[in-house]
This record gives sequence, C-alpha cells and structure tokens, in this order.
Amino acid sequence: MSTTPMNGADAMVRMLQHNGVQHIFGLCGDTSLPFYDALARLDHGMDHILTRDERSAAYMADGYARVTGRVGVCEGPSGGGATYLLPGLVEANESSVAVLGITSDVSVGARGKFPLTELDQQALYRPLTKWNTTIDRVDQIPHALRSAFRAMTTGRPGAAHICLPYDVQKHAIDPDTVWAQPGHGHFPATRSAPDPAAVDEAAERLVRARAPVFICGGGVVIAGASAALAALAERLNAPVCTTVSGQGSLADTHPLNAGVVGTNGGVPATRAVVAQADLVLFIGCRAGSTTTEHGQMPGRGVTILHIDVDAMTIGTNYRTDVALVGDARLALQALDAAVQRLGTSRPADASDGRALAARARAEKLAFLAPLAASLDQPIRPERVLDALNRLLPREAIAVADPGTPCPYFSAYFDAPQAGRHFITNRAHGALGFSLSAAFGAAIGRPDSVVVAAMGDGSFGFTCGELETVVRRGVPLKMIVFSNAVYGWIKASQKTGYDERYFSVDFNRTDHARVAEAFGVKAWRVKDPSELDGALKAALHHDGPALIDVISQPLQDTAVPVSQWMG
Repeated sequence: MSTTPMNGADAMVRMLQHNGVQHIFGLCGDTSLPFYDALARLDHGMDHILTRDERSAAYMADGYARVTGRVGVCEGPSGGGATYLLPGLVEANESSVAVLGITSDVSVGARGKFPLTELDQQALYRPLTKWNTTIDRVDQIPHALRSAFRAMTTGRPGAAHICLPYDVQKHAIDPDTVWAQPGHGHFPATRSAPDPAAVDEAAERLVRARAPVFICGGGVVIAGASAALAALAERLNAPVCTTVSGQGSLADTHPLNAGVVGTNGGVPATRAVVAQADLVLFIGCRAGSTTTEHGQMPGRGVTILHIDVDAMTIGTNYRTDVALVGDARLALQALDAAVQRLGTSRPADASDGRALAARARAEKLAFLAPLAASLDQPIRPERVLDALNRLLPREAIAVADPGTPCPYFSAYFDAPQAGRHFITNRAHGALGFSLSAAFGAAIGRPDSVVVAAMGDGSFGFTCGELETVVRRGVPLKMIVFSNAVYGWIKASQKTGYDERYFSVDFNRTDHARVAEAFGVKAWRVKDPSELDGALKAALHHDGPALIDVISQPLQDTAVPVSQWMG
C-alpha cells in the first residue's frame, strides 16, 4: 500500500510514465498549471518540449510516433489550445498513427457558468479520434489512460483525446489505482492473424494468377512487415507498388519495387504495372481515390485480395474476392507459408515481376534524368530530388508537406532500405506539417539526418517553430521550394478552369533571412549549379540549416500528378 500523497495531475504524469512515454510536446496555459507543476516536481524521466503552436505539438507527436513506434503525446490548454491541437490528431487518426492529445479544461464546477475558454471538448473531438473522453472525477484518470493507450495501439492504431479539468488535477487519488497495462506504449500491440481458411484460398489464387501485383499502403510500414512482404513477393516474382504512405514497404533498391502508384506521384510506367495485373493484393491500404486513380487502377475485372487490420476498410471501393482481416506482418507470413505448402509452380504465361519493376524504374529514371540535369532557372524540383538522392546518408528521413514537395518526393525520393524513411500527411494534407513532424522525427531518431521539405506556403504556417528547433539544438535540415504561389491550387486552376487564376499568388519571402533571424544557418540558391554545394554545406553543418530554393512554380513543372500530365 503506497503512502505517498498523489493528486490528479500527479496521476496523469505517472500514468504516462508507466506507459513508457519519453517525450511530450505541448504549450502551456492557465488550466494546465497543475499538470505542469506535476511535471516540474516529480522525478519521471520524461522530456517536455515546449512548442510555439499547439498545431505544431500535435504534428511533432505524429512524426515522433511514426519513426519510433511509440505513442506520441501532445498537450494543450482549454479553449483555443484545444482547437489548435485538433488538426494534428485528425491527421494521426486517419493515418493510423498512435497519438494521444491531452487538453486541460475549466473546472467541473464552472461548467455552464460562462468561464473563459469553456467549450465542449468531448463533442469537438468525438468524430475525429478513435477514443475520446472527458474526466469528471479524479478516480477516473487511471482507467481513462489505460483505455486510451489500449485504443491507440490495438486493432487499427489511431489517435485518442483526454480532457482533464483544472480542479480534477488538484483532487487527491489513491496511488494504488495508478498502474498501466504492459505493451500498450508501442503500436501495433496485440496483433491478430487472419482466418486460416481465407489464407489458404488467397494462397491458391496467388499461385494460379498469371500477373499478380501487390499494392502496399502505410499499414505495411506500421506493422513492420517489410521482410514478410519481400519473402512472399520474391517467392511469387510479383512486382510491388506502394501508395504514397506505403513508401518503405520495400527498399527502393529492391528489384521487385516498381514504385508509387496513383494520382500523386504515380507515373505512366508504374500505372502500366497495375494495368497488366490479373490479380491485385492490397496490403494495409484503403484503396482510396488517390491510390486507385478514382477506381480506374486496377480495373473492375481484376481479382482482388485485401489484407487489412480493419475489416471496415475491406470491400469499401472494390468487390473483394478474399478478405484477410488481421495484422499485415502476420497475414503475409501466413500467406507465404501457405504458398510454400502449395508449391510455386506458376502458370506457363506468368509475367516476370522483376522485369516489370525494372522497366518501370528505368522509364521513370529516363524521364527524370534530363529534368534533374537541367540548368533552367527557376530551379526544377527534379534537380532538388536528384541531389538529395545522391547526397543524403542511408538512414536519412525525409518529411514532405503537401503541395509542391509531395508529388516529387512520392515519385522520385529513394530510400535504400525498407522502413519509415519518408513521411507526408496524406490523410488531410494540411499545410505546415513537415517542419514540425520532422522535428518530432528528429527527437525520435536523433542519430538520423532528418530533412523537412516544404513549399513557401507551408513555411508561412509554421516558421515560428524555427525558434523551437534552435532552442532545442536539433540539427534539422530544411528545404523551402520558394515559388510564391499556392501551387497545387494554381495548377488545378490551370488544367481544370482554363487558367482563371484567382487568389493563389503571394509575395516572395527571403526565407533564408527569416531563418537566420531565428539563428538557423541558411543559404538562398537561385543557380542550379550551386544547389549541390549548398546541400553539402547544410548536411555538414552541425546545427539546424535551411536552403531557400528559388524553384519553378508547380503549374509550370512536369509534376507527377496524373490530372496534370495529360
């Protein structure tokens, strides 16, 4: 029986500690004072990282969770803080990333009396998180934390939210109720395997297929299923395509990796790989509009097998012949064992997956090479990607915002090993993600070089966090594609609205000077021939560094987005 006095704020800190939390990203507020005091008083071993915006705190927790497999934790105060934290939790939840958002709140006794910052936080977060609650009594805290961590890490991972009122943080609690369930600090936890009968049927269809193709989503990377994927693909000589979020399912150097498919980052060469398939196996992939080019790839006559931990994902957009509900790693291992039992005698006219993947890669590189070598000004984005591929170390992590960076990184960024080496926010595509998510990734993997790539629109959303980067001494490398336009929208206005450009252009900022004002080493590059030198200098610099690249506007580029490629 413990005799140490404990209040609600102490219990919250201890529950996070017991669940293995090592870092918390957040921003202070009046209603959070007891929680902050507990963090200051107690010996817990956690590092609280003060941010300049609650949105950034949530994106940091997201990037951190993606590269560590640990639950990312962010916090903010009531009122505006609770609303600002929400975008990051929405993105994490829809991306199957375990992120816990803690928001403090007005006292329970003040509800309905018009206190400053009151809002119905539980209603706000209810439709946008996997699990969500408001604490009404101090004795509810331990159970709420256990429930949140269980929800975030089991089944399909996702985000959770806990609203913690100010007065509850001060109430006394029995310390013996404060304990955590082991194993729920990491995701995925408590893995499940698919029905063996479904596995056997899927294996028979795979062996009989003339031209099977695998399309892998982010679930493969989350599950750590790369080795199991490679074993099955090699046994069947099946080409592997990925979604944007599925990059890293196989190393980009793997001979069966054909590259990204879909409307964002897919190219005609990878589209051709899917077009010739008579069977498609979706793995940890929602088969949504971007991946399937609005249901056109694969076509409707193709046999569909689908692995996903969430049964509600399967059969949503395609009539599915065999559904395998379960963890991607366990499902692929079971499928590989079943295929081995059947033997891998393929049809006489079976396609050669290695040849298909090699052709797709060769055609993509042939298209990229002259653009990457171009000395045109403004600088072509392809030249930036080519330089990064040549100069980044093997274990580097790239984080790209939507807009200009995303399609180029999706199509052309190469990681020589499998796993989480590329991150982008594909669920909702909010600007201002990459700098903060990259910071979180750098905290989670301090031995890796982390690069944040953003457009100048995104820079305007998030540049205040440069102070956080400098204060914490994180050697983050940043690239700004400076083209003075919300490029994705302008490109859409060009192709879909007869070039009726409206309210998409803004003045160019000297991002290098802004970065230098925060204490970041910075370069501004206009001449393509100077890009390699600036990038090498930034990579060798022992602190944070930013390169402001005067780049082509997106609407004038050869961007790998199918609706603009003709």
